[in-house]
Amino acid sequence: MTLIDNLIAGGYLRTPQIIDAFRKIKRRDFVLPADFEKAEINEPLSIGYGQTISQPATVAFMLEKLQPRAGEKILDIGSGSGWTAALLASLVAPSGKVYGLERIGELVEFARGNLAKYDFFKKGIVKIFCADGYNGLPEFSPFDKILVSAAAEEIPEELLEQLKIGGRLVMPLGRRFETQSIIVVDKTSEGKFKQKEFPGFIFVPLIKDN
Repeated sequence: MTLIDNLIAGGYLRTPQIIDAFRKIKRRDFVLPADFEKAEINEPLSIGYGQTISQPATVAFMLEKLQPRAGEKILDIGSGSGWTAALLASLVAPSGKVYGLERIGELVEFARGNLAKYDFFKKGIVKIFCADGYNGLPEFSPFDKILVSAAAEEIPEELLEQLKIGGRLVMPLGRRFETQSIIVVDKTSEGKFKQKEFPGFIFVPLIKDN
């Protein structure tokens, strides 16, 4: 079985549109050349600078919780290799937008190069910025959805403020390098939220620039 078939069989991938995005966007296009042969393995892989491209099962789980839809505007924090941004772009196309944030300049260039293998830049669907994820991108807010691929000990208030009413945030939460939870936060009205928690994950930390 292929990686995607295994993710479907394991219950990680369920939604037809998300399955289709995983089939269209090849993980091999977002890993380092030395790891091409490992791209179909369900494990995180180093992309340098202390960062990883997340385990496919974890990405599938988070996207299933986020439920991106065509036409939405999504903030992708901790873009890393650009893989999640590409998956999101495939899901919001043709009229949606994905804004990626990555604080390491070299990885911003890595992500842009990887994304250039697809036509998302040409169609204006994706933009990648070098910035601190804690602050989000207020100039492009509010967002329908926010995906964070690095763990914080608390939810940044700035991100909650930049979420539309009726919008959703998915991110890992917990102490650094300890077992963490993926949380799903729905903004029900201004200043009011509903939260669900799914424990049992470990992510690289979300770094706040001083």
